[in-house]
Amino acid sequence: RLGTDLANVTVSKYSNQETAVTIGESVRDEDVFIIQSGCGEINDHLMELLIMINACKTASARRITAVLPCFPYARQDKKDKSRAPISAKLVANMLSVAGADHVITMDLHASQIQGFFDCPVDNLYGEPSVLRYIRENVPDWKKAIIVSPDAGGAKRATSIADHLDLDFALIHKERKKANEVSRMVLVGDVTDKIAILVDDMADTCGTLGLAAKTLMDNGASAVYAIVIHGVLSGKALDVINNSVLTRVVVTNTIPHAEKKKVCPKLDTIDVSAVLAEAIRRTHNERYDLE
Repeated sequence: RLGTDLANVTVSKYSNQETAVTIGESVRDEDVFIIQSGCGEINDHLMELLIMINACKTASARRITAVLPCFPYARQDKKDKSRAPISAKLVANMLSVAGADHVITMDLHASQIQGFFDCPVDNLYGEPSVLRYIRENVPDWKKAIIVSPDAGGAKRATSIADHLDLDFALIHKERKKANEVSRMVLVGDVTDKIAILVDDMADTCGTLGLAAKTLMDNGASAVYAIVIHGVLSGKALDVINNSVLTRVVVTNTIPHAEKKKVCPKLDTIDVSAVLAEAIRRTHNERYDLE
């Protein structure tokens, strides 16, 4: 999108699984952007990013920006029980110590993660892309209702509902343990409406599957799910395929081309333009000032 070639970098592993990085061209006095999303072999990817940032720093790069479309460990952002770690803060410290001068990310699980950094953090929003998708791809979207699958996402869902001038409903879920929902209660009327579930992250998709079933049981005509970060781990694809969901729409902050082959209900919102524009403006701002 930026009309720029990727720099030549070699990432390899020694036989003891240590990560080795070689940057194949000069970065002296350059504005460096390193793109790495928090997905897949997440710990390996995080170490690759940290080592690459440090390699650029010691090679005299002028400024290093870490572009993390999906921020790793973002769900561990507070002490919700005794002796729990705040791993998102740890990741922030690691990025700073490695040498990152600036961070660009998208739809943080909790906005306050920006405060974990002492350097500037650009938290981009996927909401405009979601609104465009709904207007262009959901049939009869004016008769739809926006639904949040939990209380935590109510703010995001109400914002989308307000922009589209649609009604809003909420599902209250009770958890017995992490990643496992025991009971769901719908607050709002979805009878004969297309229900659009909106969330920031779908991991095992257990919540989405149960929420869709609850909505259909309460009279919804169809259920779409729109999620910013499609982690889709474990049995997620089986859950989606066997659910009553018409379509599950995720952005490409996490690559999922292989998963689309297995799951025909998956659809993609491309957010590369948003990230590319953020990179372009960040770079130009630096050089316009000089």
